[in-house]
Amino acid sequence: MTALLETIKARAQGLKTEIVGWRREFHQHPELSHHEERTGEAVAAYLRDWGLTVTTGIAGHGVLGVLKGGRPGRAVAWRADMDALPIAEKVKLPWRSQVKGVMHACGHDFHLAIALGAARLLSEFKDRLAGEFRFIFQPAEEGPPVGDSGARGMVAAGVLDNPKVEAVCALHVAPNLDVGHIRYGPGVVMAGADRIILTVTGKSAHGATPHRGVDPILVTAQVLNHLQGFLAQRIDARSPKILTFGRIQGGNRFNILADEVTLEGSLRYLQDSVRQEVLTGLRQQFAGLSQATGAEIKLTVEPLFPMLKNDPELTGRAVQILQTLLGPKRLKLLHPAMGSEDFPYYAARAPGFYFFLGVRTPGGRGQALHSPDFNPDEAALPYGLTAAAGLLACLAEPEFPSLAPAGPVPQEEDPSTM
Repeated sequence: MTALLETIKARAQGLKTEIVGWRREFHQHPELSHHEERTGEAVAAYLRDWGLTVTTGIAGHGVLGVLKGGRPGRAVAWRADMDALPIAEKVKLPWRSQVKGVMHACGHDFHLAIALGAARLLSEFKDRLAGEFRFIFQPAEEGPPVGDSGARGMVAAGVLDNPKVEAVCALHVAPNLDVGHIRYGPGVVMAGADRIILTVTGKSAHGATPHRGVDPILVTAQVLNHLQGFLAQRIDARSPKILTFGRIQGGNRFNILADEVTLEGSLRYLQDSVRQEVLTGLRQQFAGLSQATGAEIKLTVEPLFPMLKNDPELTGRAVQILQTLLGPKRLKLLHPAMGSEDFPYYAARAPGFYFFLGVRTPGGRGQALHSPDFNPDEAALPYGLTAAAGLLACLAEPEFPSLAPAGPVPQEEDPSTM
């Protein structure tokens, strides 16, 4: 197995020009959640060229490519997300987005290229491989709150069944980690998330006679102040939680009290008990404020993603493989990130392993995800390909291959807020 891993490492470097080309192709033609038609067609065409069995149109524009090895073994899967974000790119490069107001600002173009590279590489050695490989190209990871999660749809369509997948893996680019470095965790990796909608209903009145109405803008200001005090002093500070609002809307004219204000935000948490404590406390706070101000305050909670938890046993095996492929100095343990995504829907059906790949130029300062200036270093692509192909090849073996035991891994010093 060690010889095959060395072959995979060498071939991954040899495919650098191709995977960079694929990444740039996808970067120039980004598509929003549930609109990944061109992307899905391109992915399917590549997979067919390499001899994979391809199914399209899953959960919208999702694609599944299946590759069978030459020996009996396990069924394993790799997930890549395909959608982009409604962000106008500011990076001035020849392969910048050609779609106005849409950009691969979360690195999904990297994820696509790495997954395609793994399919291409493993197809070249399929006679030496055991098991079955499922390459899941998923729509709409960024989908909620517009539309449903692509992962939920792919899982419901059976991409992890017949035969049942015994390990499913994925990666995400990390702009605060140097090129080729890996961060992972054996348990909770990313936060659970809810979409929070607050509707404050008052009574409209002329701006000159506010006493005849109930000002929902003023009440909203009180709500926000109460929220921060509640979170800081009523919830244990040792329990990670974040409640932020990204959108506020209300009012029709400068001299008329609004009749209603709506706020939309997100609640993120690393423990289900903390989530319940926060939501119960918020409802109590709002009931008191409503009585004191005369405004109606309605809280609507829409669950987005569960917490992302890695399978401990699978993580231990994956760390051995990654250390063999990349060297122990490239791996770090992470603190759970307060961002969230929909990979937990796969990890709920099969043992999952999710990790972060550094894409920051050494000595540089990486731009944050979801930024119009996001520009990951393409030198990271062969490392991602090496990790993906090597993990799949080893995990598909009927018996876990004999590798050097995993060595000590340093703790992450710069936790991400993905």
